[in-house]
Amino acid sequence: MRLLLLGGTEFAGRAVAEAALGRGWDVTVFHRGHHRPPPGVRSLHGDRTTPDGLAALADGGGTGDGGWDAVVDTWSAAPRAVRDAARLLRGRAGRYVYVSSCSVYAWPRGAGYTEDAPLVPGAAAGAGQRDYARDKRGGELAAVETFGAERSLLVRAGLILGPYENVGRLPWWLTRIARGGPVLAPGPRELPLQYIDVRDLAEWILDSVEREASGPYTVVSPPGHATMGSLLDACAEVTGGPAELRWTDPEVILAAGIEPWLHLPVWLPPDSEGHAALHGADVSRALAAGLRCRPVTETVADTWHWLRGIGSAAPQRPDRPTVGLAPELEAKVLEASES
Repeated sequence: MRLLLLGGTEFAGRAVAEAALGRGWDVTVFHRGHHRPPPGVRSLHGDRTTPDGLAALADGGGTGDGGWDAVVDTWSAAPRAVRDAARLLRGRAGRYVYVSSCSVYAWPRGAGYTEDAPLVPGAAAGAGQRDYARDKRGGELAAVETFGAERSLLVRAGLILGPYENVGRLPWWLTRIARGGPVLAPGPRELPLQYIDVRDLAEWILDSVEREASGPYTVVSPPGHATMGSLLDACAEVTGGPAELRWTDPEVILAAGIEPWLHLPVWLPPDSEGHAALHGADVSRALAAGLRCRPVTETVADTWHWLRGIGSAAPQRPDRPTVGLAPELEAKVLEASES
């Protein structure tokens, strides 16, 4: 199989590239040159936001016969970039895989929503950058309008964790717990979580390319694949630090002005709209299509191994907010909860 990755040097794109190389595929990575691509890929440089920025992809980028079996695109900003790439590649690629997001589902959304749930508005033609959800929806529309419903695959990923993470959620928990001492652990312990290991996402995408899948899929683990307790216990186990998890009621956390998801990554209060939306999707369609999810202990251990290998300082995407709880606020809440 011949695969073209638009991106392919960071997090999800890199995981797809490495998984494809592991299958013996011929992999081309089109990127701006800001990060080193995985060894073994064919590297093309260009900036798709500039005039003639896609020139390196002309005539199939010199692949000999002029094209690829599939394109995987992880773009997250102005949808016009997806539209332009799709138009250029329409006659040079067999299938367009757009890595979208569960954010395209309209808010509020209750637990159990499927691919048929209402979507946010989006526009592909002439659309500049707006917000994450509408940009992702615009990217979906651009892929479908250009390649058609039968040759486009929309991968609506949920929370993504694992090695190479450049958003900071699991890396923050690992580094915080490795530091030791009392740790504010947001309860309840049994709170169900829903996420996807980036490598499981990558393997499912490649499986779907092989079986020529099309249409939208919500790709994330089943609800309750892990819990807040199993996630943080795994962090404590793998780091080996002298951390003490202090499980704290959601009411105490919220009263202290702590923002769920941002200050305490991954966590959202039980019975909230946020928890239903981000940890309650029905993923029956993806499971029926072969989605397999590794244990949380493996995701945590491999992420910690990667972090230690790069000096424990995780990369940070410039277009995403820095996550994590300030030590002063954490200490203040822990002290108040003991009094």
